Amino acid sequence: MKKTKIKKIGILTSGGDGPGMNAAVRSVVRSALHYGLKVNGIMKGYEGLIDDETIELNHRSVSNIINRGGTILKTARSKRFMTVEGQKKALRTLKKHRIDGLVVVGGDGSYRGANILYKTWGFPTVGLPGTIDNDLCGTDQTIGCHTAVDTALGAIDKIRDTAQSMERIFVIEVMGRNSGYIAMQVALGAGAEDVVIPEHKFDYQQMYKDMVAGNKKGKISWIVVVAEGAGKANEIAEKITKSTGLETRFVVLGHVQRGGTPTALDRIFATRTGAAAVELLLKGIYGKAVGIVEEKINIVDLSHACSQKKLPVEEYYRLMKILT
Repeated sequence: MKKTKIKKIGILTSGGDGPGMNAAVRSVVRSALHYGLKVNGIMKGYEGLIDDETIELNHRSVSNIINRGGTILKTARSKRFMTVEGQKKALRTLKKHRIDGLVVVGGDGSYRGANILYKTWGFPTVGLPGTIDNDLCGTDQTIGCHTAVDTALGAIDKIRDTAQSMERIFVIEVMGRNSGYIAMQVALGAGAEDVVIPEHKFDYQQMYKDMVAGNKKGKISWIVVVAEGAGKANEIAEKITKSTGLETRFVVLGHVQRGGTPTALDRIFATRTGAAAVELLLKGIYGKAVGIVEEKINIVDLSHACSQKKLPVEEYYRLMKILT
């Protein structure tokens, strides 16, 4: 496709929010200004792009946001953008404001939208991996994943205190519709006894046997972490009680995992990748996703980045059982 001389870029955050998105916005804006570009922020993701909800961003617009959770640009999921009419409206907004390139911060759905703009309509786009699930290819982590794991881990540490005091089994549901990344990380970090994730067929009958055997040996508490896409905590807790006779409680952590102050790792990751996205647009390199692999900036096609990352499931399960 023909390269476009970039004078003004747009940036939007799309899909589920995650800690570190503001750091990415700040990095993109200030990097663009450094190179003499103008920047427009698009509010509410692709929905705002369709409805022409744009604002001009400058150096002051992104002051004091690097440490804030959420996204100052707001975010949304957009079914309208998946239609041709929605895409045409979005392109009209971009043309109206003379935006030459677009940085999209989001997960796999957001990347697919960016890829459509580039592949179907020839509009220059670059993606930044903004998802707590860490389920995108071409990068070791994603913006928000480290903070989300840390938040969930802190909550489970507190729950274990009461699990031991009350001698109960707890089933804790964390986020992850299609990915068990958060659940796996949290389970290992919290010293959980079991983890239920979409990528692995779970043996419930063996878990019941292990719980009963452990209880007879004097084990007084048990933590089971479940990704929301693999099961519901309340249903699993009910089945455990019926199958073992042991008192079981459940906790759904929910959206608390999306909020909070981003960790140092998420801020630095977002800052590095945001600056790299601007440089790609200036070089005329479009339809790409920016990540970091082994501490180095890594660039892949948006279409490849959308494919789900394989997790070291067996390694984690084996280690958990060794340590139980």
